[in-house]
Amino acid sequence: MSEEIISPLRRRMIKDMTIRNFAPRTQHGYIRAVKNFSDFLGHSPARATFEDIRRYQLSLASSGLGVPSINATMTALRFFFKITLRKGSVSEDIAFVREPRRLPVVLSPEEVARLLAAAPGIKYKAALSIAYGAGLRASEVISLKVADIDSARMVIRVDQGKGRKDRYVMLSPHLLDLLRQWWRIARPTAWLFPGGVPGEPLTTRQLNRAVHVAAQRAGIDKRVGLHTLRHSFATHLLERNTDIRVIQVLLGHKKLDTTALYTRVAIKAIGEVTSPLDRLLTGGKPPA
Repeated sequence: MSEEIISPLRRRMIKDMTIRNFAPRTQHGYIRAVKNFSDFLGHSPARATFEDIRRYQLSLASSGLGVPSINATMTALRFFFKITLRKGSVSEDIAFVREPRRLPVVLSPEEVARLLAAAPGIKYKAALSIAYGAGLRASEVISLKVADIDSARMVIRVDQGKGRKDRYVMLSPHLLDLLRQWWRIARPTAWLFPGGVPGEPLTTRQLNRAVHVAAQRAGIDKRVGLHTLRHSFATHLLERNTDIRVIQVLLGHKKLDTTALYTRVAIKAIGEVTSPLDRLLTGGKPPA
């Protein structure tokens, strides 16, 4: 977009986000949210009141828009009014919808093995194996470069993951062997998993499509996506009694509460807990 058609207000908002080092994707989302709000009002959002925001939020809720999308829109508007317009009094009472926390879909180790074996080609088998073997997000998998694989230290460098934070995750010997097979076939020089466009990596859409194909081939009827492999990675580590704080670091979670969600789906760990009823009736001894 050329400078000439960017309004002074939008330009100021972009500068405010740039100062705070917002990621390009975040900036795009915030600008789009403010534009949609302006379209709803029919005039400049600079003249909006809290009642206008309230009417807009009610309109979004009535349209059936999901809770995460509504909250993301309100976050953008709060930034716009509080930071760009310096109208904190307008934004301070913006309501956020409490989002119900659903348990993630988790595959068993046997299902993961079947899914990886059914991947459409070694390229996708290697990419999906990294997602499960290191607990990476889709965006992190496609952003990997050949130089990020450190076989000397047996780690993978995740460069600027979510929240613009670097971290290291483990590199298993089996995964290293698979990556070497892939490298000997494709000889990638920059991106570990090049996409169809020269000089560009795989897209998250291509990666998720490969997961769906593999799940179908493997006869897995659960609702599976790339993130399912990350969920399964964390849950399987927890079921093997890995310290939850170590899992937090591997996943790149800012808060331990986010990682603690997996304690609710660690079926093996739950099954190994002795019910107080058994202890009460048997004195702690297993039934004969």
